[in-house]
Amino acid sequence: MIKQKIFNGFLSRLGPGLLYAGAAVGVSHLVQSTRAGGMFGFELILAIVIIHLIKYPFFEFGPRYTAATGRNILHGYKKLGNWAVWTYLGMTAATMFIIQAAVTVVTAGLITHIFGLEGLGGFEPQMVAAIISSLLLLICFTLLASGHYVLLDRLVKVIILVLSITSVAAVVMLLFDNPGHAESATVIFSFSDTAHLLFLVAFLGWMPAPMDISVWHSIWSESKNESEGTTASMKAALFDFRVGFFGTGLLAICFLSLGALVMYGSGEEFEAGGAAFAGQLIGMYQKALGDWAFPIVAIAALTTMFSTTLTLLDAFPRTIGISLELIFPKQIKHRNNDRTYLVWLLITIAGTLTILFFFLPSMSAMVKVATVIAFVAAPVLAILNTLAMFDKEIPQQYRPGKFVLVWCILGLTALIGFSVSYLFLI
Repeated sequence: MIKQKIFNGFLSRLGPGLLYAGAAVGVSHLVQSTRAGGMFGFELILAIVIIHLIKYPFFEFGPRYTAATGRNILHGYKKLGNWAVWTYLGMTAATMFIIQAAVTVVTAGLITHIFGLEGLGGFEPQMVAAIISSLLLLICFTLLASGHYVLLDRLVKVIILVLSITSVAAVVMLLFDNPGHAESATVIFSFSDTAHLLFLVAFLGWMPAPMDISVWHSIWSESKNESEGTTASMKAALFDFRVGFFGTGLLAICFLSLGALVMYGSGEEFEAGGAAFAGQLIGMYQKALGDWAFPIVAIAALTTMFSTTLTLLDAFPRTIGISLELIFPKQIKHRNNDRTYLVWLLITIAGTLTILFFFLPSMSAMVKVATVIAFVAAPVLAILNTLAMFDKEIPQQYRPGKFVLVWCILGLTALIGFSVSYLFLI
């Protein structure tokens, strides 16, 4: 009973940090991390660790800013000038449709495999994916428009917990089982191989998540404060954030390990289609844990991706509405935010469906484009977060110190260097 109370107390301290995890643990983990392990074994684990260290302060600045000021970090952008908010809007508009499409089609792939809908209506696989994605977006729209999204929020803790336990258990079981085929593997990551470098860019683009989530996290923190009628302390906000941030890092390593232990050196390649890839992914868990694990893993993976799809579909129109309100405070009143939100929600869905029906060659191509866009955009949003957090109006006791400033400069140098190098490669 005492242990249960302690555990419940621990979960009660978590809020926006787990929403962050629910949004982050999606394509970057289920798809890209698993592919990285299948292609290069355990070699890219160090890349996961390094990219987390590089991006850490920029993600932390979202909840830190809200804890310090009581407002979301877009207000910090506004203090820099309208150009900063316009920049964020431009980056969002350039990526929102492709990112939403990538996440939605992966979720549709899971649905297709789990429920055996591959031959739905006699359509081609791409059309099946587009149709299921449409129905999925309709469900999401209904939930968001009716305000029932809060019901899913309450399940995020359970969803992430189930996925974490099954993932760790699968890796441990596979380590003891030791398939043995990795010894014959010959594919080694090489920085002199352009194809390998391009994959690394796509892999790290969404690792641990798109930089946009730092803004969303700040907005979720502000909403939590408003609903509870209080402002979370800096200590509580950072604890909540770090559990989500480092927890998703651990899960990324778990998914990479699954790919390395099951696929690396086996001679089998990952499928490009969403449904086929979903079958391979769930098959890894079955191989490690047994057939009994299928329903648990299927539910965990599907609910995680559905949570990601729904969270993104909520975040894009919400942040656009807040940004437009900051730029045009007289024209867009706060009381009209719900109407602005619904308009942009419909625009997001329309843009996503356009991509899914007319520009969807394969799931892998969609994911690659989305992650590369996120990779190139990361330095811009990182700079905005840094400028907002080091603003002189931030109370001195909450402003990061010189060590963090040096960390940010080194991280920004690395991100900008990566982006410039990638532009020379393509």
